[in-house]
Amino acid sequence: MDITIVLCTYNRCKSLVTALNSAVASELPEFVEWEIVVVDNNSKDATREVVEGFCNRYPSRIRYLFEPKQGKSNALNTGIREASGHILAFMDDDVRVELDWAQKLTAPLQALQWSGSGGRVVPEWFRPVPRWLNPQAWYAAGPLVQFDLGDKAGELFEPPFGTNMAFRKSVFERYGDFLPELGPRPGSEIRNEDTEFGARVLAAGERLRYEPSAIVHHPVPDNRIDKKFFLAWWYHKGGASIRQFGVRPRTKHYVAGVPLYLFRNLLVWTLKWMLAFSPWQRFSNKLNVWTKVGEILECYRNPLAARRMENSGRQARVAVLIDGR
Repeated sequence: MDITIVLCTYNRCKSLVTALNSAVASELPEFVEWEIVVVDNNSKDATREVVEGFCNRYPSRIRYLFEPKQGKSNALNTGIREASGHILAFMDDDVRVELDWAQKLTAPLQALQWSGSGGRVVPEWFRPVPRWLNPQAWYAAGPLVQFDLGDKAGELFEPPFGTNMAFRKSVFERYGDFLPELGPRPGSEIRNEDTEFGARVLAAGERLRYEPSAIVHHPVPDNRIDKKFFLAWWYHKGGASIRQFGVRPRTKHYVAGVPLYLFRNLLVWTLKWMLAFSPWQRFSNKLNVWTKVGEILECYRNPLAARRMENSGRQARVAVLIDGR
């Protein structure tokens, strides 16, 4: 098998139909052997019935796997372990991929110089953008799952997003699985499982390729165009960053396990929030406040882990790219 598309899903049987319809229609050369592996992460809806219906229609193309242990990283690791392809492409259960997506994303990996690749993730809007959100500001629009570095293909110096990335299976054999302590699960929006793995690969000196013609469309549902959702997302993003990178930069000054500079950062962003003029600038600064609160509380809950995970200079540089700051 040449290519395995890994699709992990949890309680999204309706959007899963759209995702699978787009994936199964993928146009690849006739000589390429490929499959789709769907990993059901203990869904409570009609996910199994939906996937089995696709398996009946495309018996040689789609396989169903069940991972009972909750957490997206657990589902991803099951998909990797069971995949037959030597190149693994990843997509989510709420997206629509273009017909040539799989071909464009995986073609660069035929050259040995590239260990992985990433493509564009384009938000699909169904209503006007609210005044409090600037969709061009990557930091503010993070919950919308947008990844776009322009139209020019080339080397990728930051981790791609999990819904549009591919790696050789041997990369996971060399550098390990997705971290189970990261990734969303019921009751937690902690993420970073994808960018942590990409950062790990980059830190090891591997090269990744950016392919802007490999396009995934990510719908923006109404429940995401909500300030509470954005604030919760960036709060959990702050906690995930501490779990992934630990405390940075290194410091000797802590209070209750929290580095003092985080309190200073919190104060600065709070002042910027209060003094900002435009609605989107004010809300963007407020998101930074919630992110810092997430970082502080994660340090307070896990002070030893936060210090133990302090990074080398190279990892910290990759982290700066991920945070956009």
